[in-house]
Formats: sequence, C-alpha cells, structure tokens
Amino acid sequence: MYKVGVDLGGTNIAVGVVDEKYNIIGKGKVKTNAPRPAEEIFADIKRSIDMAVSDAGLTMADIESVGVGTPGSVNQDTGMIEFSNNLAFNNVPAKKMLEDLTGKPCYFENDANAAALGEAYAGAGNGAKNFVAVTLGTGVGSGIIVDGKIVSGMNFAGGEMGHTVIVVDGIPCNCGRNGCWESYASATALIAQTKAKMKECPDSKMWELCDGDINKVSGRTAFNAMYAGDEAGKEVVDKYRYYVAVGIINIINIFQPEVLCVGGGISNEGDNLLDPIRKYVEKERYSKHAKKQTKICKAVLGNDAGIIGAALLG
Repeated sequence: MYKVGVDLGGTNIAVGVVDEKYNIIGKGKVKTNAPRPAEEIFADIKRSIDMAVSDAGLTMADIESVGVGTPGSVNQDTGMIEFSNNLAFNNVPAKKMLEDLTGKPCYFENDANAAALGEAYAGAGNGAKNFVAVTLGTGVGSGIIVDGKIVSGMNFAGGEMGHTVIVVDGIPCNCGRNGCWESYASATALIAQTKAKMKECPDSKMWELCDGDINKVSGRTAFNAMYAGDEAGKEVVDKYRYYVAVGIINIINIFQPEVLCVGGGISNEGDNLLDPIRKYVEKERYSKHAKKQTKICKAVLGNDAGIIGAALLG
C-alpha cells in the first residue's frame, strides 16, 4: 500500500504518492488561490490527489491514507484547522471534509512539523529520534521531534521557536511580540539588514549587485558581496549568522537533539552559512563538555520534505 502526502501552502497545493521507502512515485500540483472558501480549496486538494495517484500509475484503492501539512494550528483531537492566516481558515473541519472526499483516513499537521517529520525519517535526520528542523524563509519555521514524535503541546501550536525572544524590547514581530528570533534570523530580516547597511555604505558593492535598486535586494546580496571582498557585505553576513546561531544554541540547550537541520533558501549558502554558526554553538552551548553533540547540517529534501512528512502522518 502507498500513502499520499499533501503540502497545502498559501500559493500551491503540492501532492505526492509515497512508497514504503519514502520515495515520491507520483506528483500532482495546483494553485491554492487563497483566500477562498475552504470547500473550493479542498475540492482542489482532491483533484491534485487524483493527479498524483494517476501519475503513479495507481488508483485510490492502492492508497492507505492521506496526510496534509497545512499552515496554522491543527487540533489533533477534533481534526479542525483552528486558524490559518495564510489560508484565511477559522475552525475548518478539515479531517471530515477530506475523508468525505477521498474515502480514506486523513491526518492533518502544521506544515513545519510535517516537513520536520519528513527530514527526520527520510532526509537529514537519518532516522534520529530527537531532531529539530529550522527553516529560514519569510519567517523562521521550526519542527521538533522528540522520541520520534512531533512536539505540539496542549494547544497543538508548540515548537514555534521563531517566536522566542532573543533581543528584549527588540524589533517588533508580526506575532505581536518584540525581539523574536524570526525578526532577526529570517530571510526577510536579512534583506532588511542588508538594505540598512547599504544606506549606511553608499560605496558598498551591494549596490552594484542589485543594479543600484535597493528594491532588488535578496537574501543572497550580502553573501555575494562578501564573496567579492566587500566589507559591508561581510558585516551584514557576520551579524546575521550570529543571530541565527543564538536561536540554534537556545534550541540545543532546551532539546539536545541528535541532529538539527537548517533549510530554506539561505541554507543553499551551505558551509559558508553553517561553519561560523557551528563555531558559535561550540563556544556557547551549555553541553560544551559532553561527549555527544548535536550535528548541525543542511536540510536535504527541499520542497519534498513537507510531502513525505505529511504522508508519514498516517
């Protein structure tokens, strides 16, 4: 039997049929076109599932279960998506709706948690029982696996490490707090830090890299300037890497995972991002004298992590 994993995003609904070895053998994808009524989105989830199953050369009779990773908080007891600002969902009876459409057992989980589960079992975690996945994107997403199970807490909204404060009374975060890790370590934050430094340094090579248009700054601008020998770019990258490291040290001190992987577009900088972070962690972690230490590495599954992890929910 095979399982279906659905990565329900604000932009796309990406679906894969997953075999027992965690391989995706069929895919389907449609636009989410959110916000719109949940009934319409779920009809498109079913349509994309049918596409993936057909692509795999199978029928729904071959499918054991369907798992969905979704933005927002999911109540595992009721099967409700209680809230998702990206989808404009509020108390949507997701489990019942999709089971009625597919005739299969359906499972729902927060998308970051699903992606962490995928990386833990089929990717960077290599089966680690205690594992954390961090994604540096528009925000800072995180998923925490302890003893092989997702940590979500009594309100099914736990594990939001991006909204732990690293600077008291710091930059306002869209969650309502000030100084959240997300406000300093996300790709969005890196772009803001790059722009601020560019305004301070009109001769920086960063201006040349974005054709003199500050609106063209990306998460790679400061890194590329650093590689070209630009001091201002290096200053941005050095400070950014330290912000990322502070949050990672906090995670290691709390959970002591066997493996912590970093994903998102910025992780494509590889060891140029991670090596300095590893040095900060070695210096500042509480467990510096322990024989076993957390392995810090790059996520490996990319966009497939959410699909595979969702399939593993069943």
